[in-house]
Amino acid sequence: MVSSEYERRIAARFATFDQDGNGYIDREDFSAAAKALLAEFGTTARSDKGQALYIGAEAFWQGMAGIADRDGDQRITREEFVNGAVKRLRDNPDRFAEIARPFLHGALAVADPDGDGYATVTDTARVLGCLGVAQDIARAAAAALDADGDGRVAESEIVNAFARYFTVPE
Repeated sequence: MVSSEYERRIAARFATFDQDGNGYIDREDFSAAAKALLAEFGTTARSDKGQALYIGAEAFWQGMAGIADRDGDQRITREEFVNGAVKRLRDNPDRFAEIARPFLHGALAVADPDGDGYATVTDTARVLGCLGVAQDIARAAAAALDADGDGRVAESEIVNAFARYFTVPE
């Protein structure tokens, strides 16, 4: 039996993916997230960083669809998300991290203007905001990712936190 608290948390995570709010997750939601990130950081889609982000978004979509789209209609309903993706990945956060890694790598590259492999805490919050996270929560989450307090967030920290967020225990 799935608890109401678990359902509430999963509903919030589903909403993060459902960028257009139409009640299901599809390829367009991943493209919309990539487009929003590129616009936020003034990066063109045809640039190397833009292409890497779109390729990462497609890989993320394919991974999620492969796990959760049970009826093969190229859309993930909330029920499929809860019963498919989250329950299957909850016990294996590393699998979720691997599905998300190409997109998160591309997002970090867009948010990392000097190419040193780190995004600032501020830019990490901007990324989260583009993905639909409320600004106050985005700022707090980005600050929490900066464990050593140096003002920078590494890809490994982002990937691990992302996996933990979406693979919540029941």
